[in-house]
Amino acid sequence: MVEVEIRTLKDVDLKGGTVVAAFPSVGLVSTISATYMITTLKVDQVCALESPDFPSLSMIYAKKPKFPARVYAASDPKLAIFICEMPLPMSTHRAVAYALLKWAKDHGCRWIVPLEGIPADLDVPAAGEPSVWGVGSTDRARVELDKRGIKQLETGMITGVTGVLLNEGRWRNVDVVALLAEARPDFPDARAAVSLVHALDDLLPEISIDLKPLQAEAKALEDRLTKLKQQAGPVVPPEPIPGEMYR
Repeated sequence: MVEVEIRTLKDVDLKGGTVVAAFPSVGLVSTISATYMITTLKVDQVCALESPDFPSLSMIYAKKPKFPARVYAASDPKLAIFICEMPLPMSTHRAVAYALLKWAKDHGCRWIVPLEGIPADLDVPAAGEPSVWGVGSTDRARVELDKRGIKQLETGMITGVTGVLLNEGRWRNVDVVALLAEARPDFPDARAAVSLVHALDDLLPEISIDLKPLQAEAKALEDRLTKLKQQAGPVVPPEPIPGEMYR
């Protein structure tokens, strides 16, 4: 069995709070969303996740090394943000989900909200804001989605750690609400991240997130990609998100 160690840096009161979880996904929407929240909200790193089965790498930010899988949190509002900045081997998905469920239970959190991207149909021209769907593990979770006006996914398949969290949430009677943004898989989709953060803001009335900087970044990225397409024709290399998004 894969082992995942949670290394605590500081304690935080999260009783009745929320754990937002972001794993690498389509269009990097979960990573962009979680990074934006971490830089916008007043949260501190409280722990890191490590495993001999994780890739051997270090993330360097502001000259400091950081574990690729980390948890940031605040006691007011009671919110934790789990961010994983590396693709996880499939063999670790269950162990990571179990560790996250245990950590949330130990801290008395009321639910877990994983953020994900689902592939948009590239043959259909983008129109309006990217769609966001929700999936709840329990009747309570599905009622909350209805209350917040978030469309629920009728049929589909969700893989990775989020899929395990949903299954285990139903089995253990733990409220897990996955938010899924329709994202383009061919480049970092900041527009889809805006929709995802907006849905999260609707779901969690205790937080207030200013979307204007992220919307501006999404527009700038979209303009750069449009210009590249005009210059390069039908094939355009992926455009990275500017480094400021990851600070």
